[in-house]
Amino acid sequence: MIGEMLQGLDYFGTAVFAVSGALVASRRHMDLMGFLILATVTGIGGGTLRDLLLGRPVFWLTQWEYLLITAVMAIATFYATRPFQQRSNWLLWADAVGLAAFCVIGAQIALSMDASPMIAVMMGIMTATFGGLIRDVLAGEPPLLLHREIYASAALVGGIVYVLFAHWLDWPVAAVILGFTLTLVVRGLGIRYHWHLPSAGRG
Repeated sequence: MIGEMLQGLDYFGTAVFAVSGALVASRRHMDLMGFLILATVTGIGGGTLRDLLLGRPVFWLTQWEYLLITAVMAIATFYATRPFQQRSNWLLWADAVGLAAFCVIGAQIALSMDASPMIAVMMGIMTATFGGLIRDVLAGEPPLLLHREIYASAALVGGIVYVLFAHWLDWPVAAVILGFTLTLVVRGLGIRYHWHLPSAGRG
């Protein structure tokens, strides 16, 4: 059960992150190729870096369905964005859902390779945020990861909760549900109420 649950969450996270990449392409008035590139790097970028650092085969080189998911979502978003009037809001929420999904997936994969709990949390954060970082850099957007947004900190909270329940309490299903939900709630509250972390020279 837990394996199917995590696989479904991984596909889901890839899809919504691909949409967030495509929405950035829409905001920057890119062509279809731009949509495909931004959707792909957002959907698989964080997981690629995670696999390289953990010394495991990069997942999409053998699991072609991930590339198919990003391509389908890019094309669908390319033809479906015109009716939406608040694309930036759609982008933030699509990104929040992907953040929550990949936070759990990254931490789970690290634990499955016998990484320490601290490394598992870091891999969760990296998987959740680096695809969006690559997307923003390629699109010339201010990266959310490097600003005052409640973003990586939301993944940190969710990653800690996931590792606590999966590694120490051995409740894998609860770990997935709570890790995903808490990350999404913390990020969602940050979006809704414009919460920010302190930064240099500011309160």
